[in-house]
Amino acid sequence: MPTLKKSRSAMSDQSAVPTSLSLTATAHIEVEAASEGAGSALPRFQMLAYTGGPMRIAGWKHPVIIDLAGLAIPAQSRPIRCGHDPLAGVGHTDSIRIEQGQLMANGVVSRDTAAAREVVTSSKNGFPWQASVGASVDEFEFVKDHQQVTVNGRQYSGPLNVVRKSTLGEISFVDLGADGATSASVAAIANPESGAETVNDTDAPTLNEPITHPTSTGVVATSPVDDIRAQAAAEVERIAAIRRICAGKNATLEARAIRDGWDAQRIELEILRTTRPSAPAVHVPDNSVNGQVLEAACLLTAKAAHVEEAYDEPTLDLASRRFRGGIGLQELLLEAAWANGYTGRNFRDSRSVLRFAFGRGIEAAFSTIDISGLLSNVANKFLLEGFFSVERTWRNICAVRNVSDFKTVTSYRLIGKDQYELVAPGGELKHGTLGNEQYTNKADTYGLVLSIDRRDMINDDLGAITTVPRKLGRGSGLKINDVFWTTFLANSGFFTVGNKNYLTGTDTVLTIDGLTKAEVGFMDQTDSDGKPVGIMPAIALVPTALSAVGSQLYKSLELRDTTANAKFPIANPHQGKFRVEVSRYLGNAQYTGNSAKAWYLLAEPTDLPVIEVAFLNGQESPTIETAEADFNQLGVQMRGYHDFGVALQDPRGGVKSKGEA
Repeated sequence: MPTLKKSRSAMSDQSAVPTSLSLTATAHIEVEAASEGAGSALPRFQMLAYTGGPMRIAGWKHPVIIDLAGLAIPAQSRPIRCGHDPLAGVGHTDSIRIEQGQLMANGVVSRDTAAAREVVTSSKNGFPWQASVGASVDEFEFVKDHQQVTVNGRQYSGPLNVVRKSTLGEISFVDLGADGATSASVAAIANPESGAETVNDTDAPTLNEPITHPTSTGVVATSPVDDIRAQAAAEVERIAAIRRICAGKNATLEARAIRDGWDAQRIELEILRTTRPSAPAVHVPDNSVNGQVLEAACLLTAKAAHVEEAYDEPTLDLASRRFRGGIGLQELLLEAAWANGYTGRNFRDSRSVLRFAFGRGIEAAFSTIDISGLLSNVANKFLLEGFFSVERTWRNICAVRNVSDFKTVTSYRLIGKDQYELVAPGGELKHGTLGNEQYTNKADTYGLVLSIDRRDMINDDLGAITTVPRKLGRGSGLKINDVFWTTFLANSGFFTVGNKNYLTGTDTVLTIDGLTKAEVGFMDQTDSDGKPVGIMPAIALVPTALSAVGSQLYKSLELRDTTANAKFPIANPHQGKFRVEVSRYLGNAQYTGNSAKAWYLLAEPTDLPVIEVAFLNGQESPTIETAEADFNQLGVQMRGYHDFGVALQDPRGGVKSKGEA
């Protein structure tokens, strides 16, 4: 069963998500016997590298499963090492495959190193080697509690992590892996000549077998005793070289080098590592966090909704642990400044902090955290909260158009020859024509800039980066309402008696009879040929004063009148017919054409729109951007802008009832 391990970069940064794996599983080594008259065969190994099941991994809160369907195998030949040490080569693979949800590997012990000899000799002695396969973590998925997931042909329940994409690196023999239940062994195979079980290790010949050494002139035969003496001399020279290099200054390292068979080059490298001078004792800020962690910390501190849906579990866990009491505005800016090369210890020099935080310091080319983008991402969530907090009735009664620029766009209606014609023999279809009815619209830009000044930063007010974007979002929502309803209520030339879509009189009050009259008026509308339009009314748009009556007409099965001459009960023929939309703008005195009594019967905007809203590139919500303030200001600026336009469209898409004489 595999286990995960962090790469060096991840190990130095305990906050990071592990980026490499070690899959520890069963390894089986076969040492092939040589056939008579042939050279000794190289030892071969077989490995069950990963069984496809869940693992408990250090650095991961929940179990981990490697999805073998997403494991990339760059080549069939991968290096074999001992203990993941690049200097301890063992051999290479010649076959790597996935069978029945398990990772299998075969290969040959092809290196002539102390590590290779140790692996083979220890295996012959019965040592239980295990295999550890190194792979990179390219993409993983968190499965929440009670959720089900199918991986490697089996179903598992969360919580757990599924590594969806990874890339195979190297394979190592290890003496103890993360999975104590796995094992490895050397299985000697029968000698094809004698039938006896033998192990033929070219590094350990028998005393009766001559040893051959290639030379420039041919092959010279030597006795086994001479070879053993040469090996002993080489070992004495190796130990002497190690003792000379260590010079008695590191007895522990010297003993390890002699015991583990290191050569002179290996011990020199280890001494260089251990004697490398340490950095002076200065303040080193914790730069382990990244932009995602800082964003999550801001949203957790501000108690934003649905944070857990926006970030993965490791990011949220690190943000919670790293900023337990919540992150302040100063701390946020300092974290970004430190990541971008700032060496100051506090916020006292606020202008320098801002310069580095926004990537304009000496190390700007090596910026690792984009505070401008980070603040914009955080602010955008609160911008949308503000935008959606205002009335949005307009969105339910209008058509929406996507425009690519700020030019005026024109819509045409087919009139006259818009009905299908009988197809004559021969199959020729007649052409419809575009008439003179056209409707225009264009997008404009609306925006506002608000600032977080130096006082907010000194006061460490994180609420500033949540309050300001909420205001910008709300401002955008109010502006689109203002433009929309100003356009809609300026309809004295749109809803007219001549257009047969304006009804007046006491019988236009919103009642059963008034609604019936409006329905008849809507359905009696005709096209330019005098034929019915064929569109049905669907929406009753009313001011707040008529909200209760509109709901009664939509929901009630019957309406009773308790006056002396009334007949009751009275069945409601309009129950469930027309969806009621209420807007506070219809009766507001600040808008020309307002009325607390007038109401409208409209078609679905997808069928025949009375009014249309155009958005640049289909962006229906505003955009927010963050930057350091201008030179003459101290602080951070946030600007919000929205590109849209509103225009009335087809008068036949609705009927207006005055609601009074």
